[in-house]
Amino acid sequence: MTPRRRRFARRLGIFVVVVALGVTAWVAWEVRRWPDVGLLTRRNPPSTAFIDRYRADERAHGRDGRVAWTWVPYAAISPQLKRAVLVAEDIGFFRHRGFEPTELRNAVERALEAHEIPRGASTITQQLAKNLWLSPSRDPVRKIKEGILTWQLERQVSKRRLLELYLNVSEFGPGVYGAEAASRRYFGKPASDLGEDEAAQLAAALPNPRVWHPGATGPVYRRYVETIKRRMAKAEFLAKLL
Repeated sequence: MTPRRRRFARRLGIFVVVVALGVTAWVAWEVRRWPDVGLLTRRNPPSTAFIDRYRADERAHGRDGRVAWTWVPYAAISPQLKRAVLVAEDIGFFRHRGFEPTELRNAVERALEAHEIPRGASTITQQLAKNLWLSPSRDPVRKIKEGILTWQLERQVSKRRLLELYLNVSEFGPGVYGAEAASRRYFGKPASDLGEDEAAQLAAALPNPRVWHPGATGPVYRRYVETIKRRMAKAEFLAKLL
């Protein structure tokens, strides 16, 4: 081997070692920080990644960073809201295991109905994983984490508990998190008393809660509310699952 090739081989070897050490360090760091998914079977999260991000952003702009958030159990959330959220976000929730390939097609169909750009086509479990622990970014590493966490959630947490968690941590308006806080903010009543139209208004907020929420008058939001109500009327079968 010529001296030039030996130098190249030595540099290549050093590069491979550095990369391997970097990957090992990154994996070790991620393992240390990885959430204990199983805790959700018996504990409610004290906060979420999205709530923390909202608070930090508000404080960075000189505001107090307070959010409206009140946790309630599954039984204290109206079946109407559960049905509205399922038909809007993930009608196959009780059937799939966290991932739904056909949801991409359904997302396009929903977008055409609402005259909007298709959303991400994520299942409720995927959205829950993102809301609890991740960020809104679409980078590949974040998506890999989301996939692993979704797989864990589906195998360690019951479907009803997953839906309870989702309904309690989702943003329904600027700084308004969870069904109970949203119901009291917009309708002056507990989440257990929500009717069909009120539930549809809240479910329609989920794709874009900073702009779409009860009280918003935009035509796209209002059309989407009506679309959800039509789907709810066709999805009576969900009552047996809730």
